[in-house]
Amino acid sequence: MISQNRMYGTLLNPLVEGSDLGDLLVATYLIGCHRDEDVVVKMNSIGIEQTTGSWVDVPAETDEVRAKYASKVLGIYEVPAYENQTDLNNKIGPEGYRWFVVRIGYPEVNIDDNLPLLIGTIAGNIMSMPYLKLLDIDFPKKFVDKFPGPKFGLEGIRKILGAYDRPLLNNMIKPCTGYTPEVGAKLFFEAAAGGVDIIKDDELIGGNREFNKLADRVKMNMDAAHRAEEVKHESTLYACNITDEVSRLKENAMTVIENGGNCIMVDVHGVGYSAVRMLAEDPEITVPILGHSCFNGAFTSSPYQGMSSKVVTKICRMMGCDIYLTQPPYGKFDNTFDNYIINMITAKAPMHELKPMLPFVGGGVVPGLVPKFMNDCGNDILLGVGAGIHAHPMGPQAGARAFREAIDACMKDIPLREAAKNGSKELKTAIEKWGIYGEDHSKNLYAL
Repeated sequence: MISQNRMYGTLLNPLVEGSDLGDLLVATYLIGCHRDEDVVVKMNSIGIEQTTGSWVDVPAETDEVRAKYASKVLGIYEVPAYENQTDLNNKIGPEGYRWFVVRIGYPEVNIDDNLPLLIGTIAGNIMSMPYLKLLDIDFPKKFVDKFPGPKFGLEGIRKILGAYDRPLLNNMIKPCTGYTPEVGAKLFFEAAAGGVDIIKDDELIGGNREFNKLADRVKMNMDAAHRAEEVKHESTLYACNITDEVSRLKENAMTVIENGGNCIMVDVHGVGYSAVRMLAEDPEITVPILGHSCFNGAFTSSPYQGMSSKVVTKICRMMGCDIYLTQPPYGKFDNTFDNYIINMITAKAPMHELKPMLPFVGGGVVPGLVPKFMNDCGNDILLGVGAGIHAHPMGPQAGARAFREAIDACMKDIPLREAAKNGSKELKTAIEKWGIYGEDHSKNLYAL
């Protein structure tokens, strides 16, 4: 008797309605196939490669093993959705590709709470295949509950700052690196006194530097923060960049805390997701964590390879980032609008019991962009500004005041052009220098 090809059977190809999704991490991929490839076999081969099997059946991979531990192909959707062979023949040539969105479930029992194994399973060997991109992962509650999530999150940050309704303002100290603690503290004070809520180190100055020791940086910047609070009567968070070898991260974090620091920052992809989790789960680390996304584009930017930044945002939220950076499409980078909005939603939308992160945008932000960001994201956003404050013609304190006036005008529904005409010289000068998005704002502002 002829046996059915197991790749076509219902054991490896169940319906969603016949699966317990609480026991599966469901990965969604974009996959390109040659015209004549057997798509069902290919998709099952991809899942089996990442779970129980290999390129050929092995005796110990029984149906009992497959039922519990093998991948499950839950859906294969061709785009466009050809069903007629004549249409397919007419539309796709011999060298052409057919494109599929595929949903593959990976048993939660295979991974448990092992984050490196999650990456190895869902984005492992198969990522070296051409035309395969991980678009999303649906995480079941039993999996997410094992991870710390944000200690503070969006609402916790607002509570620390006492700012509950408006967009929050961040500044990155510029220059990025190469300066002394004394120079940094002076710039810190000016920005904080002008109304900045959170000031962070640049991603390029982490841990101890020969020219800028960590303890000195924390002491001087926190002194500047306290002096600025006497001017503006508001609190300031200092996100000190502790990025370093993993073996030094805890020591760096404690150096920040022991010297009065009230927030830490890490380059997430430099230290690794599990290192962020380690910091978030440590009871001695009692301050918020700001996650920087540098290097993210190396594996998310290709439309056909790697994984989406939505997946990264979900993982960073699970790992315990309270704040996480996404580049918007308006400044010096070229993210698509859709990708940016999806990441804003992913940071804040309900995700089982995890707290929302505070979404953070940066990269060429100027006061003329404030109305656009608020229209896109509402008030629950951290506006990350570097040169838009430090390069203000009247100085960084004036640059910060220009942003706060722009925020206040938007909160009162006053057009920026009107606010600049009737308000302070700081905002008027910023608008004259950098324009208003939708009127005269241009990518020509940026060299990148």
